[in-house]
Amino acid sequence: MEPLPDFQPLYKQVYDVLVRRIAEGEWRPAEALPSEQAIAAELRVSQGTVRKALDALAAENLVQRRQGKGTYVAEHTQEHALFRFFRLSRPGTDGERVTPESGTDTCKRRTATAAETDKLHLGKGSQVAEINRIRLIDGVPAVSEKIILPLALFPEIDHQEALPNTLYSLYQSVYGISVVLAKEELRAVLSNKGDSRQLGLEPGTPVLQVERVALGIDGKRVELRISRCETRNFVYAIDVK
Repeated sequence: MEPLPDFQPLYKQVYDVLVRRIAEGEWRPAEALPSEQAIAAELRVSQGTVRKALDALAAENLVQRRQGKGTYVAEHTQEHALFRFFRLSRPGTDGERVTPESGTDTCKRRTATAAETDKLHLGKGSQVAEINRIRLIDGVPAVSEKIILPLALFPEIDHQEALPNTLYSLYQSVYGISVVLAKEELRAVLSNKGDSRQLGLEPGTPVLQVERVALGIDGKRVELRISRCETRNFVYAIDVK
């Protein structure tokens, strides 16, 4: 039996144990967890406590509850990741999101800058992979992305033959890293020469810049992504509840 940590509500103690075991790969993406009864018996808690912990995991998209089938580790399919993390839509469409496609990609490894080291909580001199890609909507360049990844977490990612449209599915399937939270900062900027070349914009055109830090299931910062989006035809849409 695994001992539970102290000084927290009992369901939160169960939650923390399950999160750690998922993060360590005991249950893989799309794999079923043991039943509520089995977990309760192992941890010597009530089935209601386990159910409350699993409900909290489901609310955070860490697991999926399937009626009559059980609880499964959430899987980053292309469609799932696009729906959760890509939020561009056309104006006046009630937030109906557009579907991006991959354009050109480049990937190289280098030493992290001071700013990247700070944002990703890396040690000085850490190596990172830098991915630069253009996202197309209806075949037209709409978003340029610079993605910074700690090489210690993503070894040899710069040697991948082809990167998928949604990188989060690659992170999970190849490296065992599930992105569960993204912290974003948005600001309006003016296009530069790079935007003009990549997105076909006149210099000085308004551009939406989205800076995202993505966190894994264990709370570790796994990705820094800076996206620059053309705003003539698209808006950033969210539902506020």
